[in-house]
Amino acid sequence: MQEEVEQRSLTLAVNTTKMTGRIMKEAISKYLAHRKNVQNGVHYRGKQTVRHLVGQNQGVSNVELTDSDAKGFEKIARHYGVDYAIKKIKGENTRYLIFFKSRDADALQAALSEYANKKVKTQERPSLMAQLKDLTATLTPKREKHKEREVCR
Repeated sequence: MQEEVEQRSLTLAVNTTKMTGRIMKEAISKYLAHRKNVQNGVHYRGKQTVRHLVGQNQGVSNVELTDSDAKGFEKIARHYGVDYAIKKIKGENTRYLIFFKSRDADALQAALSEYANKKVKTQERPSLMAQLKDLTATLTPKREKHKEREVCR
């Protein structure tokens, strides 16, 4: 009998200043929604771990990214709705492996082409600060400093 009670008991921790019926109802409804998601199987979207990606049993492919700007790729991948996981490989040259579902190959290809175009555009244009420094160096005359000391007798 005791074992049945232990299997059916639940500990719910709520952090509040004043426990009201409304807060208790909200906590229980959140717990029930969580249980419903666990029973139905939660589908992860967007960035996720490699384990979750492989666990969906839809085939996984990967692409290597040698650029150090992985955050820029993540923004574009979210825009295209690609389910992906990024693994950083440390070594002489830091590189990233991007794992994605096989069915997302076309969307990932479009995302990678947009990312490459974005990188090419930023490499073609020099920074505005560098241009301003060059311009100010040519426009401002160099002043020579002369130090003279007067001797009082």
